[in-house]
Amino acid sequence: MEAIQISDDFIKLGQALKLAGLVSSGVEAKIVIQNGEVKVNGETDTRRGRKLYPQDTFEFNGQTVMVVGE
Repeated sequence: MEAIQISDDFIKLGQALKLAGLVSSGVEAKIVIQNGEVKVNGETDTRRGRKLYPQDTFEFNGQTVMVVGE
């Protein structure tokens, strides 16, 4: 499992996908999220603005990433 570190209280799902290097742009993030290809904490989520907090996980394209705080 990979991890991304955030310095704020939360990160939005679209931004997290880009930070983890799973998508190359915000447009790509929007498309894969709206298509139901991303799971947050094991459940499909179609909201690009979904807030992720430390200890949350998201999955896309067979990769799982955990959000870690400072």
